Amino acid sequence: MQRRLTRLAMGLALLLALALVGTSIAAVVGIRRSLPSYDGETSLPGLTAAVEVRRDGQGVPQIYADTPEDLFRAQGYVQAQDRFFEMDFRRHLTSGRLAEWFGPDLVQTDRFVRTLGWRRVAAQEYPRLSAQTRRYLQAFASGVNSYLDTHSGSKLSVEYTLGMLGPDQRPEAWSPIDSLAWLKAMAWDLRSNLDDEIARAFDSSKLPPARVDQLYPPYPFDRHPPIVTRVPESAGGQPRTPGRAALPAGTREALTRARNLLDAAPPPGAAGLGDGAGLGSNAWVVAGSRTTTGKPLLANDPHLAAQMPSVWYQIGLHCRILSKSCPFDVAGFGFSGLPGVVIGHNNRIAWGFTNLGPDVMDLYVEQIDGDTYMYDGGRQPLSTRREIIKVRGRHSVEVIVRSTAHGPLLSDADAEVGDAIDGSPVGRRAKAGGWETGVALRWTALQASTTADALFRLDAAQDWQQFREAAAQFEVPAQNLVYADVDGHIGYQAPGRIPIRKGSTGEWPVPGWLSDYDWTGWVPFDQLPSELDPASGYIVTANQAVAPPTYRYRLADHYSYGYRSDRIADLLRGGGKLDAADMQNIQLDTYNANAAMLVPYLRRVKVDDFTAEAQRLFAGWNYTQGVNSAPAAYFNAVWRSLLAETFHDELPERAWPSGGDRWWELVRTMLTQPTNAWWDDVRTRNVREDRDTILRKALVDARADLTRRMAKDPTEWRWGKLHQLDLVNQAFGQSGIVPLERLFNRGPYELPGGSDAVLATGWNAAGDGYEVGAVPSMRMVVDLANFDNSRWVNLTGASGHPWSEHYNDQFRTWASGGSYRWAFSPHEVQRASEHTLALIP
Repeated sequence: MQRRLTRLAMGLALLLALALVGTSIAAVVGIRRSLPSYDGETSLPGLTAAVEVRRDGQGVPQIYADTPEDLFRAQGYVQAQDRFFEMDFRRHLTSGRLAEWFGPDLVQTDRFVRTLGWRRVAAQEYPRLSAQTRRYLQAFASGVNSYLDTHSGSKLSVEYTLGMLGPDQRPEAWSPIDSLAWLKAMAWDLRSNLDDEIARAFDSSKLPPARVDQLYPPYPFDRHPPIVTRVPESAGGQPRTPGRAALPAGTREALTRARNLLDAAPPPGAAGLGDGAGLGSNAWVVAGSRTTTGKPLLANDPHLAAQMPSVWYQIGLHCRILSKSCPFDVAGFGFSGLPGVVIGHNNRIAWGFTNLGPDVMDLYVEQIDGDTYMYDGGRQPLSTRREIIKVRGRHSVEVIVRSTAHGPLLSDADAEVGDAIDGSPVGRRAKAGGWETGVALRWTALQASTTADALFRLDAAQDWQQFREAAAQFEVPAQNLVYADVDGHIGYQAPGRIPIRKGSTGEWPVPGWLSDYDWTGWVPFDQLPSELDPASGYIVTANQAVAPPTYRYRLADHYSYGYRSDRIADLLRGGGKLDAADMQNIQLDTYNANAAMLVPYLRRVKVDDFTAEAQRLFAGWNYTQGVNSAPAAYFNAVWRSLLAETFHDELPERAWPSGGDRWWELVRTMLTQPTNAWWDDVRTRNVREDRDTILRKALVDARADLTRRMAKDPTEWRWGKLHQLDLVNQAFGQSGIVPLERLFNRGPYELPGGSDAVLATGWNAAGDGYEVGAVPSMRMVVDLANFDNSRWVNLTGASGHPWSEHYNDQFRTWASGGSYRWAFSPHEVQRASEHTLALIP
């Protein structure tokens, strides 16, 4: 979506560029006009008393108020100061309205969002939330709108210059629904195995089921333990594994249409905590028995697609006098447009998130005839709704969204898709007895949830019991929650609305016309994995399996394979008592467990003298991936080539290996099987390749690739020269207009690490290069002995204004592995303050 959006906005961008760069003086004045004031005094209608906003040297705000409503009203005002265009962009994305700004080529993205109905579900959710939560959301919205009342056009953000992206006067008012809709986008980002479900179905049309299963190895519980090793007795027992259902002719074509729709969706990492290819997160907590202070330490670094500005917004929210009526004394990371704090700590507890990766989506193949669909031998009426997509410079587009009881039909949302994978025309009717075949999506996020209630309860929780009560309401998206408190307790809780299936495992599309494949309920919260004060003295979550095979409920099949989590655990156990600096150092670990497994095989392969010069780089390599590492550069090039030589001959391009740890696990098994069928290149006649043939070819090809890219002498190769990050603005970062790109973008920057290292700077082995696609989007370490000794750093900066000193001021610190002291107590916040703004009624 990013590339399409910015490419097709070039006309707008050109006009904006002309407005900005007509003269250098006019450009500077126009850009700087939107920078907010961080000092002095200003009126904020609706406050009951004055509110104080203190900002540190990075422009991070800490807000002090007497009531929660005043606190969140001020948060809305302050976030609008810093990030309103980002908020408005997200609002247009989550409501399917990007074509209003960027023209006809964004209609397909809007069609996708309208089909799922993110904003529609958010509107259904709002009245079901607690009255208290609704007050907080409304207060936040009122604060945003107060800022809009006095700022518009170029005074609001440079992107609005000349009214290019909206009304000439000011954008429409913010509403609580705008905030809630972003939770749906976050849930989409964490959607787990939907892509794999479609890929399995496509692969099975070319490969026998047994070979498809090989591409998805089972989780290696014998080598990589899950987060929780014991489960409640009532949740014991092996989960059922129903067989695979037969699907009618036309299914492949319907899945193709659904796949094309998903390709138009917002990209992974655009919204939440991430778990797509190359994405993940680390969070761990250590008990006082293992720390120098005798109190817990908690670390978190979510791995997401890099964004400019960062997806995270740092903030502190403080009631001047803590009481039952004003319980907030909290700081951490949240999202622009959403009140409260998502990850962080308050005056007594700290918490971190990683994606649990639950399977909360299923594709149902439906048999449709006209305005009905088949269900258990009878016809049921399709529900339909009409959506009108406004298009800049064109006529509006009408979209009819059809749904079954399972959910919206993804497969008929793209009226322009006319070819199946094999190139044959897609008829309106499949061959299944004259029925039309469609694919519906059932997803937990398309039902109203209480997650917004959970966030405010989490911010105010004071102990393990209150933390779990908040987690019980955190329905979508399900996360791994790690916990620590000032009393010395550490814990883990899996929350979320996770379906129980009776007829399938959720790995494959299932028949929608039979109730045998419906969901029967949700995993009870009291039977979700949980742990308090384990004997080990630590808890690690890095997207690995959550519970042992004896756990009766099937949570997911989309876990990371435990390489990151084991590495973190090894480092926690390896060096005596830990302090905050040790926790930070673990976050920066670049060890490549895949290289440790594969390099001994690579070194034994006989190669030509030219390739041997590069092969010798592996001698003595410690498998770390610093920016100056030549062996890291060579290994990653070999890995990319090995995957291509092994799998590209038999898999469709959309299913080519991305290089993550699923492929590590598959290749690990294959290395012990020199004649495994996957090694053979089916494109070569009368030749059967084996393991060493492919390893040799990968070594040779990688040697040639890096010689071409960098130098003939392998000792001059550098991983950082290949592995670079560009911070690209979501709206104008790929406009093709050089002055605009210089204004909005930053980089490229060389980075250490790699896919599935603890320092997870992910890259896609199916692509043409080694560019960084996913990063630790922020880092934090919380010291429960003294919150003022905690550390944090954001990927970019607090501001969304490209001319602000805080647009990208944290990046250099982030890239070097540094962080900033996280002042929390009133005295330390005051000492760290460089700006103070008084908001008065």
